[in-house]
Amino acid sequence: MFYDGKILIGKSGEEDLYIYPKMANRHGLIAGATGTGKTVTLKVMAESFSDIGVPVFLADVKGDLSGMCRPGEGGGSAEERVIKMGLAERGFNFKSFPSNYWDVYAEKGMPLRTTVSEMGPLLLSRILELNDTQTDILTVIFKIADDEGLLLIDTKDLRSMLQFVSEHSKDYSKQYGNMSPNSIAAIMRAVIALESDGGDFFIGEPALNIRDWLATDYNGKGMIQILDCQKLILHPKMYSTFLLWLMSELYETLPEVGDLDRPKMIFFFDEAHMLFSSATKALLEKIEQVVKLIRSKGVGIYFITQNPKDIPDGVLAQLGNKVQHALRAYTPADQKGLKAAASSFRENPEFNTLQTLQELGTGEALVSVLDEKGIPTIVQRAKILPPQSYMGMIDDGERQRQIDSCLLLNKYSETYDRDSAYEFFQRLNIEQAEMAEQAALAAQQAKEEALAQKQAEKEAALQAKEQAKAEERAAREQAKAEERAAKEQAKLEERWQKEQQREQERLLKEQQKAAEKAAKEAQKEKDRQARAVRQAIKGTASAATGTIGREIGNNLGSQFGSFGKKLGGNVGASLGRGIIGTLFAKH
Repeated sequence: MFYDGKILIGKSGEEDLYIYPKMANRHGLIAGATGTGKTVTLKVMAESFSDIGVPVFLADVKGDLSGMCRPGEGGGSAEERVIKMGLAERGFNFKSFPSNYWDVYAEKGMPLRTTVSEMGPLLLSRILELNDTQTDILTVIFKIADDEGLLLIDTKDLRSMLQFVSEHSKDYSKQYGNMSPNSIAAIMRAVIALESDGGDFFIGEPALNIRDWLATDYNGKGMIQILDCQKLILHPKMYSTFLLWLMSELYETLPEVGDLDRPKMIFFFDEAHMLFSSATKALLEKIEQVVKLIRSKGVGIYFITQNPKDIPDGVLAQLGNKVQHALRAYTPADQKGLKAAASSFRENPEFNTLQTLQELGTGEALVSVLDEKGIPTIVQRAKILPPQSYMGMIDDGERQRQIDSCLLLNKYSETYDRDSAYEFFQRLNIEQAEMAEQAALAAQQAKEEALAQKQAEKEAALQAKEQAKAEERAAREQAKAEERAAKEQAKLEERWQKEQQREQERLLKEQQKAAEKAAKEAQKEKDRQARAVRQAIKGTASAATGTIGREIGNNLGSQFGSFGKKLGGNVGASLGRGIIGTLFAKH
């Protein structure tokens, strides 16, 4: 409880044991075996920080921190302790504290998410259980995404990025170094396993804005953010890595403030041993760095675990406020751890720390805090105050009412998926598919055109061949036609010649007949004329008879000659004239 400007956590006899608010950011440890009262101590400290207006984060592993929103109940051991420790006179009362409920799986609280980019390759490699080589490759993947301006928000963005880099590993190897496809495939399998394990619930948007936790209620009390981890704790590496991310987010988000009168926030990390188990050297260095430096951001980190030996020495040395509940030593290893725990305190001469550590009852603890000058006080055996809020779990109905009344519900209840690497590669794949389809269509078209060209050439060749054959047939037909025409012409000429010959022979025969007829006619005429001449001669003188006979013979010969020319030409004419002339000359 907050009293006299300090945080009262217990009493050693009549002496009050306080944590000074300005020293609360020097971190702390709450340790002890199961059932020794660690949860009570955690609640008392968280309630006190809330009372002074300091926001608090609690990892609720068992679910018994959910009662912070309900006032505690009087009676029983709590009431008895209030009376014995005289707390009522100091203003102790059972009351509730402003609480917000969160759940990575969104079952018992508002969804709590982060993005792949905000988690970073180192923390993500721890969740994915990658080896050093795979972690280096994942770091390179993040670098490529950053250089390419691609957002890695959820796991599908990371899978898309891994697939793209794997497909183009040769292109990136010159600038970023060789990346084995087998290693990328192993990372891909780990991401898929994370998704099937529920990792896609808390990797996405809206991502938590850590500043939303740096708030107080209307009474000025620090808001208590309770993360239900009952399901998350079943995946130890996911649990521890997620809480480490929260610590890192606080460190990276908050500005340097130095030493304040009171912290800006207190972070309680239950089951802290899970944070360090199987952590790589690089991760341990990061944890130690965050623990060392986050103090200057006004944040105090309190680890809750069973044994201080669960905390690495480099981190344990940074924890100034320690509350050590009873430890049990059943094995040599336990005894060694017990001695280490006892030796970590500044010794009190009034009791044996090692022996007392084994004798502590429930609700008792060895306490050593930093005084106002930052010096560890000597260890004190103390009884821890009872919590003021309800000690136990609330039912689902009351939890839901608390969730519904939270002002942050509207901001974080609905997930959304903005444009990021996955969507970019989806568009790229669509564009490439369209380009490939266009190329395929172009290739198909070119192929069809080539086939068409080939078919056209084939058809042209076939047509040329057919044309040649047709021309050859035409030539043969022409030759045959010409040959037939020549034969017909020859036959016609032969027939014509025969007709001519027959005509000539006919004409000759007609000429001969005409000549014979003419000759006969001429002979008849001659005979007639001869008879006429003989008769004329008789009546004419002998001298005149000769002259007249010659004239008549010439005239008749000329006429006969004309007739003969018609029949036989000039020869006939001459012959005719000669014959007639001779005949008449003789007479």
